[in-house]
Order: sequence, then C-alpha cells, then structure tokens
Amino acid sequence: MQPAVELKDVSFAYPGGPEVLSRVNLEIRRGEFVTIAGPNGGGKTTLLRVALGLEEPTGGEARLFGEPADGARDRYRIGYLAQRTRLAIDAPATVSEVVTAGRVPRRGLLRPFGHADRDAIADAISRVGLQAQAATPIQRLSGGQQQRAFIAKALAGEPELLVLDEPTAGVDVDAQEAFGAFLGGLHEALGVTILYVSHEFGAVERFVERVILVRGGIVFDGPPAELPAHWHDPSHVHP
Repeated sequence: MQPAVELKDVSFAYPGGPEVLSRVNLEIRRGEFVTIAGPNGGGKTTLLRVALGLEEPTGGEARLFGEPADGARDRYRIGYLAQRTRLAIDAPATVSEVVTAGRVPRRGLLRPFGHADRDAIADAISRVGLQAQAATPIQRLSGGQQQRAFIAKALAGEPELLVLDEPTAGVDVDAQEAFGAFLGGLHEALGVTILYVSHEFGAVERFVERVILVRGGIVFDGPPAELPAHWHDPSHVHP
C-alpha cells in the first residue's frame, strides 16, 4: 500500500527568497496519527502546503497516495481543516448545512444525495457530539463546538487523510487537552490518517505515534517518548 504522504529530497524557496525547506525526506503511512511541529517561520506550514500539492517544490518530489501531489486526483480523499482565523463565515448556516457541504466533493456538485450520503453526514455530526446542535446556526456555537463542526464537515467526505492546521490556536490549555483527547478517540474509532500541524503539540502528545519537528528541515522524527526534553518547546529547536 502506498504511503499517504511522501516527500523525497524536497526543497522549497519562495521567489526571490531564501530556502525555506532543504532536502526533506518524509513518509507518513496510512493510519498514522502524526504531529508536525516547529517554531513560527520554521517551515512547517510550507511543508504542509507542498505535501498537499498547494505549492510545487523547487527540488525533489511530493506524492499523495502514490501520485504527484500537485496533480493528485480524488481530492475528496483529503479532509482539510484550515487555521481558525480562516474558519469564520457570515452566512447563517446551521451545523447540518455546514457538514453537508463537506459531502459535495465526494458526491459531486450536480448529483443528488442518496441514503449513503445522508448517513455519512449524520454519522459525522454524531461522531463530534453535535446531534443536539444540528439545526443550530454555527455562529451560536462556542469556539470548541465550531471546531468540531468543521471537523465533521471534513469527515462527511469520508477522507483517508485528515489534516488539521493549527486547530487549537488561541484556545486555552483545558480546551486544548479536551480537543487532543477527542482526536485520539476519533483516530482510534476510524483509523483515518491524521496530520496535526501546530507550533506546539502538548495537546496531542499522549495520542500521536510520531512527532516531526521542522526547522528548515526535519530535526526530529520519532515517537514522543524519544523526544529530548529541551525539544518539547519547538521554539528552542535548533538544526
């Protein structure tokens, strides 16, 4: 079985700028729960964008499910939760309507929804514990509930890879811990590959199988138990 994500000798630089990533090699197997962490400006977001085919590497190769990342078909196989600052919406959409929109990439825009689609939507809402809020406008939910609603939107497409970019930014420590436990349970129940990207990883450290620290390249890749103590704060990571 092809890995979910492969980076082979990948380098990247924005036009006219210095190199952000240098000769990165990375393989994320299907079913893994992995966190990518590192200081702001260390390259983790760029690595994510290259891995998802949103940026083309200046050197090397990025592959998704065995295909070139920038030309990968069936993008519904990826559920992507963007940073919290990008999640605000003005329309008075309910939780159910938001989650239903997440089914469209798999079903197609013009094909009517069938029983399997409605079941997938209901299951996604149930898995994040928002059945009672399904008809509630999303603006009336707490920040944590909104995050769960958008995860349900990603799950509605039955993705094979769930990508979460800074999902706990601006959230207090208790809420981060609760969110980490929620993701751990979700991973155990579904077996979906989870890629959790954050400048810190304390919320999910008990649940992830691998921690990947990025600062211009990969400076650590292994289980959390093997992470040197002074690297638990990625802002102190040095290449």
